[in-house]
Amino acid sequence: MPTHLDHLVITAPTLQAGARWVEDALGVPLQAGGKHPRMGTHNLLLRLGHNVYLEVIAIDPDAHVPDRPRWFGLDAHAGTRLATWVLRSSDIDATAQAMHAVADGVELGAIETMTRGDLEWRITIPSDGQPAMQGIAPSLIQWGKGPHPASRLQEAGCSLLGLQAYHQDAGRARSMLASAGFEGAVELIEIGPNDTPRLQARIQTPSGIRVLG
Repeated sequence: MPTHLDHLVITAPTLQAGARWVEDALGVPLQAGGKHPRMGTHNLLLRLGHNVYLEVIAIDPDAHVPDRPRWFGLDAHAGTRLATWVLRSSDIDATAQAMHAVADGVELGAIETMTRGDLEWRITIPSDGQPAMQGIAPSLIQWGKGPHPASRLQEAGCSLLGLQAYHQDAGRARSMLASAGFEGAVELIEIGPNDTPRLQARIQTPSGIRVLG
């Protein structure tokens, strides 16, 4: 079965800082998300199309401190950034196995069960909490029963046109996506040894095409 881009992950020191960063870039407000009890985080959301959305995620100051590193590198306090992306699978176990076979040492992480309100899903989380390949390699997700969470979000006039991923080892990430049967507009671009790995998302907004990242 093919896999697809599920959502973009913006990490921020606070939800307010993340919301300002996204709203300054895209010119649209974010919508309320919820809390992730196991990780001590909370989020805001923006619909980017059918079964695609953007997430701003930050440490929840009112939550307990988890007994493991938080996901998406939030414990590193790296400021606000487009940190990584998440790939959706209808069989996360098979997809993870296929990607591990060509990952050549890249840790995708164990598959964990998570919740937010009445939503439940399974997702890969590396043991150190850091996004794989500086965020270039995606986390994997499989949603539980019911409509995709993007269907709950208001239409904001935004859609994801494409994602560019820059990395010194783009070929390995390309092999991992091919093994997962990935279908989508993600371009993996090789960079020099002194360049910084990064993600850039092209998003159609009511005010025109904007670049995030």
